[in-house]
Amino acid sequence: MRILSIDYGKKRTGIAVTDPAQIIANGLVTVDTHELLRFLKEYTAKESVERFVIGLPTQPDGTPSENQKRVLAFTEKLKKMLPEIPVDFYDERFTSVLANRAILESGIGKKRRQTDKGLVDEISACIILQNYMESRKLLS
Repeated sequence: MRILSIDYGKKRTGIAVTDPAQIIANGLVTVDTHELLRFLKEYTAKESVERFVIGLPTQPDGTPSENQKRVLAFTEKLKKMLPEIPVDFYDERFTSVLANRAILESGIGKKRRQTDKGLVDEISACIILQNYMESRKLLS
């Protein structure tokens, strides 16, 4: 079963998933946030998802960010829609910075970086998922 991570945004949401063996995290897609619940319902009908990992937005000092209320409200809707799939939160501080750095270092051209606004969201979701998986390994 896969683990699916969500980098929730006001307009766009990045999604990443593991392979079924939960070894590798891969960016999946960026979805318009108003379509997110429908997308997750359809995706989980086709693929076995063990759990959702949702990036919890906080300020560098640990206080809630402006987006945290939206994330928590979305999470409640998700839990009602798919109550059989547990939800974990993961601190997403600095993931956008890391995603932007990864994009620059990957050699993706300036034109694609400017036109593909969802790329940062998808890579951020991948970073959240990879960090979550690594933290689970450390705890076991």
